[in-house]
Amino acid sequence: MEGSTVYFIDQNLLPFEFRVAASHTFTESCRVITGMQVRGAGAIGALAGFAMAQAFIEASTGKDPGFAEKARRMIECTRPTARNLFYATERVFLAGLKSAEHAIKEAQAIADKDASDSLKIGEYGSPLIQNGSRIETHCNAGWLAFVDWGTALSPIYLAHREGKNVFVYADETRPRGQGGRLTAWELSNAGIPHAIIPDHAGAWLMSRGKIDLVLTGADRIAANGDTANKIGTLEKAIAAKHFGIPFYVAAPTSTFDPRCRSGAEVIIEERSPEEVHYQTGPDENGNLHRIRVTSPGSDAVNPAFDITPAELITGIITEKGIIQPSAENIVKLLNPHL
Repeated sequence: MEGSTVYFIDQNLLPFEFRVAASHTFTESCRVITGMQVRGAGAIGALAGFAMAQAFIEASTGKDPGFAEKARRMIECTRPTARNLFYATERVFLAGLKSAEHAIKEAQAIADKDASDSLKIGEYGSPLIQNGSRIETHCNAGWLAFVDWGTALSPIYLAHREGKNVFVYADETRPRGQGGRLTAWELSNAGIPHAIIPDHAGAWLMSRGKIDLVLTGADRIAANGDTANKIGTLEKAIAAKHFGIPFYVAAPTSTFDPRCRSGAEVIIEERSPEEVHYQTGPDENGNLHRIRVTSPGSDAVNPAFDITPAELITGIITEKGIIQPSAENIVKLLNPHL
């Protein structure tokens, strides 16, 4: 962030074009989030924090007294499922009540901690990966999604740096293709062997003994360990349980929501049917085009997330260590002095 301008990688252009874009006001930042130019729980949270800081900068120029509070409500409406968004907005809002400068510092602190937490998740998760491990991922939980390092990809990056031979099966993750477009792009740049697979190929590969471990991120973790993540995650967890394959969720403590008692209380974002009907890609000249890929006249239903029950999760990898998902363990994790 420079002044009131926030810079971000436009994820909608990847993997075909890498572009750093700018948002100059909190309303622009809100549009960036809703338009999914920035995605991933941590990245959404970081941008929401900066958007809240932008609102306080704007408020300091003579806006009405309730401007920052109205801005907070607008920011929190952008993506209702992602816990990190609310976590960051609340922290920056409370800091901004002191001054706009405090809001800016708090927003930057959240982004910096996001990066350091992601590295620690990698350090705790890397020992789970053996030499020769074949890992399935879903959606994107790499450095694009969490300021730096990522969550589910962080252990993979560290294992690769440690010299372990790993192979990643990246679910394509329809309808937005975060796995096929973003995870694969990250893995390719890191030199990690991988293959993009259709979303429903995981169970078959598991049945053939070709997957040793499943790693995913999370957008919200309830007090009982139920986890909200990109739609399709539940299917992977069910299949992994059936075939006896470890299924780990990687997320920092900022993703935990102790006020949410179970997954039944998580608001699942319903996105536009247009995302199901249309895909975007380049022509032979590199120009991006949006085309319809479904039957004209048909409707579509587009839930963006699903809930994986705690009993299907082997463990949750956090910046404080790995826990088995249960209400008791989560209370200890979030309140170590109790």
